[in-house]
Amino acid sequence: MSKQKLVMIGNGMAGIRTIEEIINRDANRYDITVIGKEPYPNYNRIMLSNILQNKMTVEETIMNSYDWYAENRITLINDDPVVKVNREAQSVMTQSGKEVNYDICIFATGSKAFVLPIEGSDLPSVIGWRTIEDTERIIDIANKKKKAIVIGGGLLGLECARGLLDQGMEVTVLHLAEWLMEMQLDRKAADMLKADLEKQGMHFELQANTKKIIGNDDVEAVQLADGRVIETDLVVMAVGIRPYSEVAKDAGLDVERGIVVNDYLQTSDAHIYAIGECAQHNGKVYGLVAPLYEQGKVLADYLTDNETKGYKGSTTFTSLKVSGCDLYSAGQIVENEEVHGIEIFNSIDNIYKKVYLNNGQVVGAVLYGDTDDGSRFYNMMKKHESLEDYTLVSLLHKGNEASGTSVADMADDETVCGCNGVDKGTIVNAITKEGLTSVDEVTQSTKAGNSCGKCKKQIGEILQYTLGDDFVAAKPAGICSCTDLTRDQIVTQIRAKGLKTSKEVRHVLNFKDKNGCPKCRPAINYYLNMVYPFEHQDEKESRFANERYHANIQNDGTFSVIPQMRGGVTDADQLIRLGEVAKKYNVPLVKVTGSQRVGLYGLKKEELPKVWEDLGMRSASAYGKKTRSVKSCVGKEFCRFGTQYTTRLGIRLEKTFEYIDTPHKFKMGVSGCPRSCVESGVKDFGVISVENGFQIYIGGNGGTDVTVGQLLTTVETEDEVIQLCGALMQYYRETGIYAERTAPWLNRLGFENVKEVLLDKDRQQELFNRIMEAKKAIEMEPWQAIVEDNNAQKIFEVEKV
Repeated sequence: MSKQKLVMIGNGMAGIRTIEEIINRDANRYDITVIGKEPYPNYNRIMLSNILQNKMTVEETIMNSYDWYAENRITLINDDPVVKVNREAQSVMTQSGKEVNYDICIFATGSKAFVLPIEGSDLPSVIGWRTIEDTERIIDIANKKKKAIVIGGGLLGLECARGLLDQGMEVTVLHLAEWLMEMQLDRKAADMLKADLEKQGMHFELQANTKKIIGNDDVEAVQLADGRVIETDLVVMAVGIRPYSEVAKDAGLDVERGIVVNDYLQTSDAHIYAIGECAQHNGKVYGLVAPLYEQGKVLADYLTDNETKGYKGSTTFTSLKVSGCDLYSAGQIVENEEVHGIEIFNSIDNIYKKVYLNNGQVVGAVLYGDTDDGSRFYNMMKKHESLEDYTLVSLLHKGNEASGTSVADMADDETVCGCNGVDKGTIVNAITKEGLTSVDEVTQSTKAGNSCGKCKKQIGEILQYTLGDDFVAAKPAGICSCTDLTRDQIVTQIRAKGLKTSKEVRHVLNFKDKNGCPKCRPAINYYLNMVYPFEHQDEKESRFANERYHANIQNDGTFSVIPQMRGGVTDADQLIRLGEVAKKYNVPLVKVTGSQRVGLYGLKKEELPKVWEDLGMRSASAYGKKTRSVKSCVGKEFCRFGTQYTTRLGIRLEKTFEYIDTPHKFKMGVSGCPRSCVESGVKDFGVISVENGFQIYIGGNGGTDVTVGQLLTTVETEDEVIQLCGALMQYYRETGIYAERTAPWLNRLGFENVKEVLLDKDRQQELFNRIMEAKKAIEMEPWQAIVEDNNAQKIFEVEKV
């Protein structure tokens, strides 16, 4: 028996989930062709806000790789949308002229962003945010411009606005209604959300009716109906979506708001179906992922002759992906004669909960500040559970008494992942039968947590409950055990809330240990120094001991002292001073280091202040997380193979960037010829001189895991070398995780991405300017070396030389 031909029009989340469900039920039933408009495999559109907020890359949003299509014998035609469906011939035609026949055709064309039909809406920097391409356009504009307006204060608009803040723009949200997210939140929750977002730096104009967008060649301002004009460089439309139904309408299918379907997702043509945002069921068009996946399961059952009761509509819920703003909304949230609300507001912890009841059953919920009860209320709504056995309000209970339901008390049929419709029983069954031990493994097996990701905490609790003593907790995502916040989240909050001290950071961001730990204290101090080079007072007590001493403790408890020798160059006077100090303090070892400097080893801690005073030299910063040495050869001045004056360039690099803090040590090497005697290829910033200039290598690291640097470019002049080095250091400073070397940093961000940033002349100049500002902040303070004795910390001045 030959396979039937199934054509899926649309390569998005709803369509591919349906294909997955069909394959799971009967992998050999259909010869499948998927036709998509965008030049990508299936990706998670929900996570576009995470790309904009610098939390994810495009690659990380891909849900089904090209290999998946090949492994499942699916023909993929992407970047070539369907433009015509011939119902009589049962064929579809693509934009490029490809014709594909079908026995079964499924529309999963999704929706498009609605752009207000106002004057100026066709200007280049007016964007309806919906795709990866839109996201990349927004990021490109944000890198060049400063001010943005988002029209629409709903879920999508606020996530976009947060992303634009993360891109460094000044953002104003214009919203027509009286409060934000009026379809999902009541006024109280919306006011709390607005206050938190304003603290992050967002501006709002409510009841703001946009009349026109002003600009000649591009956006310059937005004019409101009341006459006010707000300057801007970018306008993002987030005022709603419209189903892609034009092709279906042209084919003669019944189309109203969307493509009309019955309970089995069948259109007015028995051979054609529609699911997702383009489909209209019982007068409703759904724009959230959970209903789309529920439709996909019903359709997969129907097309594989599995028993199904059909699609009966969905109970929807909403959560917001913005750091510091935890909200959850589900069901009916408007009170009337039949629906009444019960609410609790905790102003101390900024927590608000309101549950909506109808005839003794939960029909809706709004949670802000604490959303742990969200899935519990959602399950009660879906089951139409009676509240006879529940206490409606509980104001105070002991801290060790759970306010919600633990996973142990959950029934197996209770939904854990609302987006994908995965219940507890399915997860437990997968854990026990497949030997799963991590959240990622559960997600891969069951799809739970694969969409918005909000349920991953509860999946972890189910793992722990199911495995008991065999459960091994995953490494926390936070920078240390004191917090679950990541580096990016902490830096974002430092900027947004104007936090100026480590103590403020730990308290405002609610660290578990308000005193911090040896891991987070130096990290936060670094992030504050990086964000506020002039305003933040460096917290010496948060630095590692070797940075405070300007000396490194050895295995016998003594210390080594390494004075600065730029480029490995010294003179007779310096050598004499070193010899005199070595004799005076009976230094057991005087050694030339691997970084072309002279080190004094075996000094006692109490001797350090006097030693530095007697030397009259600056510390080489040999142990700090900052610019270290610049190793160089003699180059053209003396070597017969040398092509450039490398010693001069090495000294200039060190002098330009010395003492600037970086996430980890930053080493440089300047070689006079491709023989590279100073091993420039394994330096964070390596320079190899050639006849026509300088080859630049980045991301090389020595150590236990040696990483060879990658060739960035070749430049002609020393000035260009200095400029590129400064741009690289500043980009590393602004995006690196504290204690992360440049090799893993480059791997995390992607070499091509970093290369694109550094070789963009405008961005390169901006980065260089910012690192020079950081250098100025260092130069404003007298040079200080800090040591501790048994009684107190001493600060002593050492003359700059």
